[in-house]
Amino acid sequence: MAEQKYVIGVDLGTDSVRTIIVNCENGIDISSSVWDFNRWKKGKYCDPAKNQFRQHPMDHIEGIEGSVREALSSVTRSVRENITGISVDTTGSTPGPVDITGTPLALTPGFEENPNAMFVLWKDHTAVEEAEEINHVSHTWGGIDFTKYVGGVYSSEWFWAKMLHILREDEKVRKAAFSWVENCDWIPALLTGNKDPLKIMRSRCAAGHKAMWHREFNGLPSEGFLQKIDPLLEGIRSRLYTETYTCDRIAGTLSPEWAKKLGLSERVVVGAGAYDAHLGAVGAGVEPYILCKVIGTSTCDMLVAPADEIGDKLIGGICGQVDGSIIPGLVGMEAGQSAFGDIYAWFRDILMFPVRQVLSKNSTVDASVINILSSNIEKNIIPELSAAAESISLEMSSIIALDWLNGRRTPYADQRLKGAVTGICLGTDAPGIFRALVEATAFGARKIIDRFIDEGINIMGVIALGGIPKKSPFIMQVLSDVLNCPIKIARSDQACALGSAMAAATVSGIYPDIRSAQKAMGRGFEIVYNPDQKKAEIYDLLYKQYTDLGGFMENLNRGI
Repeated sequence: MAEQKYVIGVDLGTDSVRTIIVNCENGIDISSSVWDFNRWKKGKYCDPAKNQFRQHPMDHIEGIEGSVREALSSVTRSVRENITGISVDTTGSTPGPVDITGTPLALTPGFEENPNAMFVLWKDHTAVEEAEEINHVSHTWGGIDFTKYVGGVYSSEWFWAKMLHILREDEKVRKAAFSWVENCDWIPALLTGNKDPLKIMRSRCAAGHKAMWHREFNGLPSEGFLQKIDPLLEGIRSRLYTETYTCDRIAGTLSPEWAKKLGLSERVVVGAGAYDAHLGAVGAGVEPYILCKVIGTSTCDMLVAPADEIGDKLIGGICGQVDGSIIPGLVGMEAGQSAFGDIYAWFRDILMFPVRQVLSKNSTVDASVINILSSNIEKNIIPELSAAAESISLEMSSIIALDWLNGRRTPYADQRLKGAVTGICLGTDAPGIFRALVEATAFGARKIIDRFIDEGINIMGVIALGGIPKKSPFIMQVLSDVLNCPIKIARSDQACALGSAMAAATVSGIYPDIRSAQKAMGRGFEIVYNPDQKKAEIYDLLYKQYTDLGGFMENLNRGI
């Protein structure tokens, strides 16, 4: 009997690195590890008041080494010797400046503590003005509209806007940066030792969805267009890339340095990188016209369809349509909400104010007791709010909220927009507001589905994955009722890492393509939420009020 083969899937999220070691035959993970980003956990290099969120590359280096080694520590020697491949997904768009050797500037002398020399996390919204300028030039300069394949609107969450913002803000970084790389491209380059910015493999999903790359343009937007936006962009195109690669392509094998660090063979194949949400959709079992919602602090909504069925259709208001970005051979489409779980966390933190600021100053209670109480309250406040909110009669609801607390990603990205809560009175309580916030996130999700349907793209089902689908039946039932469709919850606790493992099994030759790996290694679904038709009818009416509120807030924001 042939020995079992194994692969490693690594998921670099916002807060931590998750690593799983997976049996290639059935997709079962035999070992796993979660490693928190140390600097990020301390809030270093971030300024929420400025919407600045940066990550130090050392967090990523330490996180990968620590999590992979920890996962490997509990497997047998036979398993370790039969690991054939490793693939990595990361958040995105998360670009950073590098020198001519491909080293992130934050790892070079003089830039160690400079946030502008680090990776600019996906949720960083410091580049709103730059995004507006990119959109203005795209739509008025008289040449190709380079936003045509990214929904017609360029976002401050994406590659060019972030790069331009830092080039303008930091002269030292501007002079030292030879090129820029997405985190999902740099990690495979790091593991293989092939860090030359001009030669590393650039991810198709990162390039197509966030950097306006397209074959029609012969790669990235033209030099003339970039200079029209700002002369600071002159020459950068030639120091980036022309070709891009899907997640089934080999980036190389483990370098001697990283093979030694991890205790693996140099024969282990490393796959080209991709975004977490894209490989999360793969791991959750995405199929043509099945919308896959990765639900966490924000959401990413993934959809795939055959290229011959999409044809020349341009879908406005989404986050891009890119051939092969999710599953090679199919057109990948992306949408999402800039805040989902972050909205619940915001409300939790509002309610925690007296605990943190008043109780902490109570000299009659021991500090250790206060810490225990604070931790317990913070841990249980959202479950308690959910239980209380669930008992509120939907017919009695008068509160409508808008989920734009971190701007709007889809439809039509606009990070200047703000959230709102209306219909409150002296009888309004915390569970009532919480329920309205949950409904707002569900209404925002419905707007995404409507955007696809309005453009003639059929949605035949919905899959959900991530922390919230696993932990909150109340939120998922509201979502099902608002969408008025069943929602399948992916069984895997680590669907993004599992998607990376499927890519690793493909690049190492265990399976001929991603869809074959999906079929063999998929874990299926653990539960299905079905809509309550009576509540769905009520939500149709509330959804209209949500839409009206959104229109009012957009006009208010624009001074109309």
